[in-house]
Amino acid sequence: MSTLHDTAAAPGPEQQEARLDRIRKLLAKAERAGTAAEAQIYTDKAVELMARHGVDEAVLAATGPPGHDPIGGVRIAVHDPYSAPKARLLGWTAAALRCRWVMHDSRSGKVAAVTVFGFASDRERVELLYTSLLLQASTHVARLRPPDPRESVAAYRRSWLYGFAARVHERLCDAERDAVGESDAAARGATSAELVLADRGDRVAQAYSEQFSGLRRARAPQVSGSGYRSGAEAADRADLGGTRLGERAHRRALRG
Repeated sequence: MSTLHDTAAAPGPEQQEARLDRIRKLLAKAERAGTAAEAQIYTDKAVELMARHGVDEAVLAATGPPGHDPIGGVRIAVHDPYSAPKARLLGWTAAALRCRWVMHDSRSGKVAAVTVFGFASDRERVELLYTSLLLQASTHVARLRPPDPRESVAAYRRSWLYGFAARVHERLCDAERDAVGESDAAARGATSAELVLADRGDRVAQAYSEQFSGLRRARAPQVSGSGYRSGAEAADRADLGGTRLGERAHRRALRG
C-alpha cells in the first residue's frame, strides 16, 4: 500500500495505552452508574474513544513493522441463561469492530462459545466492550418482566437481549464510520484511513476463509418474545444513543 498518514499524526504506543486505560475506566463507570442516563454518558464517550483507537491502531500497524498487529482468533465462552442472544451480542459487536465471528454449539445444541477472528487490536476492543455490554445488559435483564403477565418471562428476556444486541451493533457501526471520517478529514491529502481499513478487511476475509472454510451460515434467530423493541430502546438509553432501530439496521446486524 502506498504512503499512509504521517505517523506523527497518530498517537504513539504510550498515548494509545493511556487511551485504552481511559476507555476501561469510562466503561467501569458506566457499569456502576445509578441511572441509564448516567451510563449513557460514560459509554458514549468510551465508544467514541474506542472507535478512534481502532482507526489509529490500524494506521500504526499499516506503517509499522510486519507482525505488529497479527490476524488470529480468540475463543470466548458464552454461558446460559440466554446463551444464544449473548452470542449474538458478542458476534454483532465483533462485526461492528471489523472482526469475523463463529458460533460453537455444545452437544446439547446450545451456544457454548464464540470465536472472534480479526486483527489483535480489534479483538482486544471486542473483548473489552463485550465484557462491559454483557454486564450492563445482565443488570437490566435481571429486573425485566413482560408487560403481559401471560407471556413467558424467559421469552421476553431473550427477545429483549436480541433487540439490545442489534441496536448496539448499529450504534457501533455509526461510531466507527464517524471515526474514519474524522481521521480522513485530518489526513490532509494522505492516503485515507478508509483505504487502510478496506485493505485490512480484505486480509481478514482471506485469512478467515482459509481457516474456516466449509462452515455453514448460522440461521437468523427466531425471536418469540415481545421484548425486542424494549431491548433496542434500552441500548439507546444505556449505551450509544440515536434513533429507534429499524428493519434496515436489524438486517445489517444479522449479516455480521
